[in-house]
Amino acid sequence: MEYKRAKIVSVGVYVPQKEITNKDLEKFLDTSDEWIRTRTGIISRRVVSNANDNAFEIGGKASMAAIENAKISSQDIDAIICATFTPDYFFPSTACKIQNYIGNTKAFAFDISAACAGFLYGLSLANSLIISGQCKRVLLVGTEVISKTLDWKDRNTCILFGDGAGAVVLEECSIKDGGILSIYLKSNGALGDILYLPAWGDNRFMKMNGNEVFKYAIRLMSDSVLHGINNAGVTINDIELLIPHQANIRIIKAVAENLGLPMQKVITNLDRYGNTSSASIPIALEQAWREGKIKKGTLVALTALGGGLAWGSAVVKF
Repeated sequence: MEYKRAKIVSVGVYVPQKEITNKDLEKFLDTSDEWIRTRTGIISRRVVSNANDNAFEIGGKASMAAIENAKISSQDIDAIICATFTPDYFFPSTACKIQNYIGNTKAFAFDISAACAGFLYGLSLANSLIISGQCKRVLLVGTEVISKTLDWKDRNTCILFGDGAGAVVLEECSIKDGGILSIYLKSNGALGDILYLPAWGDNRFMKMNGNEVFKYAIRLMSDSVLHGINNAGVTINDIELLIPHQANIRIIKAVAENLGLPMQKVITNLDRYGNTSSASIPIALEQAWREGKIKKGTLVALTALGGGLAWGSAVVKF
């Protein structure tokens, strides 16, 4: 019996055109470009132009790019998984709206909610659907319109986040061809009050205890990568690229230091996009792919932490 795995065969990205720089934020917040750069590494972020711009539309555009890059038709997709904490509706799901946007009439579609760890949680589900034989091809989308959830008077949150979408196509492959080697997921609901977004009431803005999130992110993302490489049967020296969730440059540098990885092996782009939550890993993956850093056989570690708390890692051989 030949064992199979799921393999990421393409990636697509869409970010809104509207840009908000740190200099723009200086005009209405008690902050400065230097303060934001020093503490977060962020210089600018993209946001949707108005309240009518939808998560499913930017997710649909990223999906179409991934489908085109995979050289397939949208009808070749068996399942659509959308990771988002900023859905356009409670229902229908954002995934169903994306299904209609891309013109697919064949797939089943559903959303998951794991905040900034959503892409990794979705990757685990896509992997399982393919390994089980239920699907041959899965579209996984991370799409967020976080700007709609922010209190633009709260400098603790509004300086950090941006809008965007990233999508990947996964297909079944032979075990000898690489694919997803391991996925490690964890959560701790007792820590849910340090980062959350209320669903009801008048004050529906994101709330965050930045110091606590910072502390847990460094420890838990580092720990999850170590678990992931152990489960994959590889060592940290085998990892050619680390693609972390793009939350804060100080978190990313601390995780790299904990793992003993040089920053040359770490993909970062939060200086241009900020924290795009579930979209941040696929947006960074697309950059690495486009720059020629992803080749056949490249061994990559992914890691993220988000509200829940929810966190995890994946080790992927391309």
